[in-house]
Amino acid sequence: MTDREAGVHRVLVLGAGFAGLAVACEAAGRGLEVTATSRSLERANALREAHPALAVEHLARLDANVARLVGTGTHVIVTFPPDGATDARVAPHLAHARALTYLSTVGVYDDHTGHLDDTTPLPATPSPRATARLAAEQRWREAGATVLRCPAIYGADRGVHVRLAQRTFRVPGDGSRATSRLHVEDLAALTLAAAAFRADTFVVGDEHPTTHDEVVRWVCAQRGLPHPGYVPLEEVHPTLRADRRVDASRALRELRVTLRFPSYREGMRA
Repeated sequence: MTDREAGVHRVLVLGAGFAGLAVACEAAGRGLEVTATSRSLERANALREAHPALAVEHLARLDANVARLVGTGTHVIVTFPPDGATDARVAPHLAHARALTYLSTVGVYDDHTGHLDDTTPLPATPSPRATARLAAEQRWREAGATVLRCPAIYGADRGVHVRLAQRTFRVPGDGSRATSRLHVEDLAALTLAAAAFRADTFVVGDEHPTTHDEVVRWVCAQRGLPHPGYVPLEEVHPTLRADRRVDASRALRELRVTLRFPSYREGMRA
């Protein structure tokens, strides 16, 4: 289903960071009218200069007034992290949008290990971080949003391959833990496709979750880089300690998206 078949003519991206900007650019490339917001004036000005096809709004504080940016046929995409207040303050005022999509994270599953798909139960006692994210999801779902739970997002200038080239990455633990990822351009396509759904939830990711060590060894071989060595798990960010393989087959099937980068090999090729 195309954007216009879903009744979408405009896209409003709340939060033009890494993922949000990719969604905005993908939408503009499809000929849709796009507005993106930023809480930073400096960031807003930089976006206007670098991306003249986008209408950029500097909104230091999101509140009910953001509803003025939602017209007929608007798909609202929410990318900012929860802060305990903004979601509750804004979501009810955007329920009239043609479509709503909220970008969340597979981090809501906390320390779940192994296979993870849309049937995987949430933790009985979620961590404070997961609790905050799940509360935000619920606020937006009540307004009609479809939620996409994302793994690590990477792109041409962000990801393990970039950190390896910069000599700022070491392999977590012994490298045997599984990791899932998704290229930011594929996330953008999935996000726009979600306009055809309302109040649903999908886990998303590429088609080849694998171990940290496999990815690192492949990138190093491709780019002639030395293996960076290993670091104890307790010394890395909690997100790098996860050991799960995201199965996004339902999202790919129902959203009808063919990934441009089905594995890290296509996305990180030198």
